[in-house]
Amino acid sequence: MKILAIASVGGHWIQLLRLKPAFDQNELVFVSTKKSFAEMVPGHKYYNIPDFNRNNKLGLIRSLFKMAVIIKREKPKFVITTGAAPGLIGLFVGKIFGAKTIWIDSIANVEQLSMSGRIALKFSNRVYTQWPELAEKNIFYSGNVLS
Repeated sequence: MKILAIASVGGHWIQLLRLKPAFDQNELVFVSTKKSFAEMVPGHKYYNIPDFNRNNKLGLIRSLFKMAVIIKREKPKFVITTGAAPGLIGLFVGKIFGAKTIWIDSIANVEQLSMSGRIALKFSNRVYTQWPELAEKNIFYSGNVLS
């Protein structure tokens, strides 16, 4: 089974890498916003997309199109992300192409889901929090990545 794993730089990427052993029996393809991250996932396909945030509309559009090309080419069964904005775009595009989508909110979001996590709730197949106090009807808790 092919899984597309997406994260932006920093803690999002670290948390995504911590999940890697859970997917050892699958074909794992990585996407992030820093070219050098390919060296952190030897033996796996890696795609670089432009970084952006909600204030960078041009970057968002460029990433959206690049993500569509990646997902169309790779045809993943699942798209999983630990955030932030590039992961959200990946989930959105993945959903359009028929992939199952999973958002894992950052462990840094202690009091409420991130803004991207709240958006992901609207169209993702699953949304996970890393804090049991934040679990509710459509937000699942199954432990945390950085324990």
